[in-house]
Amino acid sequence: MKTAREFRASAKYALYGKWGNAVGVGLVAALLGGASGGASFNYDFSDKDSSGGSLGFGDLSDEAVAAVFLIFGVVFAVALVVGVAYFILGSTVGAGYSRYNLGLIDNKTVGFDTLFSYFPHLGKAVLTNFLRSLYTFLWMLLFIVPGIIAAYNYAMTTYIIAEDPSVSASDALARSKAMMYGNRWRFFCLEISFIGWDLLCALTLGIGYLWLTPYKNAAYADFYREISGTRPVVEMQDGAETTVSTNDQTTEL
Repeated sequence: MKTAREFRASAKYALYGKWGNAVGVGLVAALLGGASGGASFNYDFSDKDSSGGSLGFGDLSDEAVAAVFLIFGVVFAVALVVGVAYFILGSTVGAGYSRYNLGLIDNKTVGFDTLFSYFPHLGKAVLTNFLRSLYTFLWMLLFIVPGIIAAYNYAMTTYIIAEDPSVSASDALARSKAMMYGNRWRFFCLEISFIGWDLLCALTLGIGYLWLTPYKNAAYADFYREISGTRPVVEMQDGAETTVSTNDQTTEL
């Protein structure tokens, strides 16, 4: 059973000589919302009227009020459309990025095209990510701890659909939950083992994440390979190397 240190070592080995490509792919994936560990930005919309009073429409005419509400409606509609589009794009790119990192760990040749290779299964990626987010949110409503446990239960979902597009969204979530049973603490320890690098990246104003993002995701892919029992084995046949899976499943990258 590998430790967090060994997962990180496997990630560094997989990235050796491929850092340039991995940094570029990780950057694009992060910008498109498909890389895990990305920063989220929130704005506090509480009452912050600089005059100290409440915001009102008492001094405006009916026409002005209608215009203001129209503008708010248009802005909200545009924001909603952009948000949905970004969610769809991020879900699909996220599955492609999982394929990319699995390819790295398997010592295969992968490039930018792998990042967009899941678009033929866009619906599957979006539905799976939606259900994963929904279930985690619902568990979070009960209390913080159940929500955190749910997040760890479904942590391997993207890797599952990346390898097997034929699996249903509900089955992918169920498989991930089964895989993570007894492994949640190990994955938590793996994530925590990067905290030092996270602090250093913060000191570089986030620039360091260009290298930390592929490093983390390669380690997470290696974690998936171990707990899923799908690590490929290289065999020699007639003098040539042939890669087979330990569970007789093929991976299309």
